Amino acid sequence: MAVPTKNIPAPDLVPVRRALLSVFDKTGLIDLAKALAAAGVELISTGGTAKAIAEAGLAVRDVSELTGFPEIMDGRVKTLHPSVHGALLGIRDDAEHAKAMRDHRIEPIDLVVSNLYPFEEVRCSGAGYASIVENIDIGGPAMIRASAKNHSYVAIVTDPADYASVVNALEMNLGSLSLDFRKKLAAKAFARTATYDAAISGWFAEALEIEHPTWRAFGGRLDQVMRYGENPHQGAGFYLSGDRRPGVATARQLQGKQLSYNNINDTDAAFELVGEFDPARSAAVAIIKHANPCGVAEGATLKAAYAKALACDPVSAFGGIVAMNRILDAEAAEEIVKTFTEVIIAPDASDEAAAIVAARKNLRLLVTGGLPDPRAAGTMVKSVAGGLLVQSRDNAVVDDLELKVVTKRAPTPAEMADLKFAFRITKHVKSNAIVYAKDGATVGIGAGQMSRVDSSRIAARKALDAAEAAGLAEPLTKGSVVASDAFFPFADGLLSAIEAGATAVIQPGGSMRDDDVIAAADKHGIAMVFSGVRHFRH
Repeated sequence: MAVPTKNIPAPDLVPVRRALLSVFDKTGLIDLAKALAAAGVELISTGGTAKAIAEAGLAVRDVSELTGFPEIMDGRVKTLHPSVHGALLGIRDDAEHAKAMRDHRIEPIDLVVSNLYPFEEVRCSGAGYASIVENIDIGGPAMIRASAKNHSYVAIVTDPADYASVVNALEMNLGSLSLDFRKKLAAKAFARTATYDAAISGWFAEALEIEHPTWRAFGGRLDQVMRYGENPHQGAGFYLSGDRRPGVATARQLQGKQLSYNNINDTDAAFELVGEFDPARSAAVAIIKHANPCGVAEGATLKAAYAKALACDPVSAFGGIVAMNRILDAEAAEEIVKTFTEVIIAPDASDEAAAIVAARKNLRLLVTGGLPDPRAAGTMVKSVAGGLLVQSRDNAVVDDLELKVVTKRAPTPAEMADLKFAFRITKHVKSNAIVYAKDGATVGIGAGQMSRVDSSRIAARKALDAAEAAGLAEPLTKGSVVASDAFFPFADGLLSAIEAGATAVIQPGGSMRDDDVIAAADKHGIAMVFSGVRHFRH
């Protein structure tokens, strides 16, 4: 049953006579406190915040004077008191509330400035369980929610970025804040506590290994408002979850115009793919277009790897995203800028490379400080009508799999190396996915088709086009290997790959017709390996 409504209209302008300031992040605190004091606002504060204000030479009243009770339990209990929450929740124009405030000598608080213990930061720092729990704020969220609920009379400020607008609004309204302004602050406050609680509940689920908690929440902080989404008629914003996984969300943009929605989506796909390749073993470059790779290669240098990746599909690479697993050097940068590229992302960039890229003012250069761990656990979320699909990250790595040769002929060492290379990439190609590879480079990629046969044929056709563009006598699929993200339900997909020139194949296996597919491979003398792991990607 709903709580009955008092139906008391909220005043438009509420004078700010008394403010409670209790913050962990003290950015801008003193400037705000000085502005409030200059406007005749009485300052009330707690602990370290009160100390900082007093040291700045401002008069400040300790919250314990209001409550008549000292801070106890290392500051865990200081604002959780009727003298504070009554001052925040009291409906000033309600006779019963007003009488209760008078009877209990509760002085109204008109403005609350509060931000929270840094739970998200401590969680990501690798701190122990007890330390993380200790950084769960209780009094702060309680004050914020109380103030936000009673925004008819109380203004709640949770973000130092809003201090200047609060001071400006007070000046414009001669010491008062408008109802519309208070509503906007309240909306932001509830969003902040919701995001905070989402981080806490998410951490508990991870720490206790609860794969599917009954209630699931996700939150983030707005990083940028974009010009539009996937298409110009769609609005879009980019929110940061607080996850420190190296990638587009944590990268530092050295130069170039603002990233678009599609840029971010494609750059994430590119860097996740290149993270599959150990930089200590070889340089690796991935070129992405519309979240699918159009060329991936390993090489002795980034320049060599880029050249091999570009050769796979030079037409699709135009306007693409280039990701690499090593520090961008000048040689590689000189080659990359010869083709129109939207974004380059790398663990870092040399000064010479950055200067080369800087000559293309719209080309974005992102550095991440590291590579994403392909084996790390994580959570992926996708929205559907009326709900969310939540799953664990696909963190299967081909080097960890027990590969099984199922044909009469086993792959040669060179074929096996290329099979592993190709299967790494199928994990990052939209299903149905077919990847041809040769000498540590993709030579044909078929993505996102309803039929696996069509993916195989498209990949072969692209290889033929690339060969013609390069002036080669035959496509590089001749003598290549092929990887499939899922099993071949019929032998026709395999036969299409054989027709393109593949000599070995890797696939998960598990089809009812595996025996027919294996027989077809044996008939044509090709080697086949089962991985036992499927890599669907939708």
